[in-house]
Amino acid sequence: MESAENRSEEFAVGCLLSIKTTFGEQFQAQIITFDRPSNLLIQEGIKSVAGPKRNIRLLKANYIKEFTFLGQGDDPLDITKCFVDLNALQAREESAIRQAEMDAERIGVGVTSEAQSIYDALSKTLPVRWDKSVIVVMNEVRVASPYLPESVKGGTAAANERVRKVLELERKRLQSRNTSQ
Repeated sequence: MESAENRSEEFAVGCLLSIKTTFGEQFQAQIITFDRPSNLLIQEGIKSVAGPKRNIRLLKANYIKEFTFLGQGDDPLDITKCFVDLNALQAREESAIRQAEMDAERIGVGVTSEAQSIYDALSKTLPVRWDKSVIVVMNEVRVASPYLPESVKGGTAAANERVRKVLELERKRLQSRNTSQ
């Protein structure tokens, strides 16, 4: 067993080490890299079966109480052994972009925070979208500024009544929030 301060040159890429930390934790790992300026050791836990999942650990070398050199392993950064599912990454990216676009569509441009709050309240129970500064509910009912129950136009009588009810309740909630501040 050796102390980490005396043998930092042993932290070469690919080394297999048995490490004991100052916290009493003991594990085996392969060194991916060692950054001298930050004294940071990046290692991968040794596993018995090769596969796409990796257990990467970052550890300040001064938290290593002692270690034992177990041997030299294969290059952990070998590109031919990397398991990156590009299709899954691309699908995640596309999903994130779609979600960001949907989130952006929910934000009214040039509307007051009160109008946005009303939109958000309506969107919890009804399909809504913005048409410039007009809130369109269920693709038929339109609510224009100043977003009062009297501002509700179009659609069936039942749809109109439902939107008016949500508007009234949201306006009461906004008023009570403003008076309590």
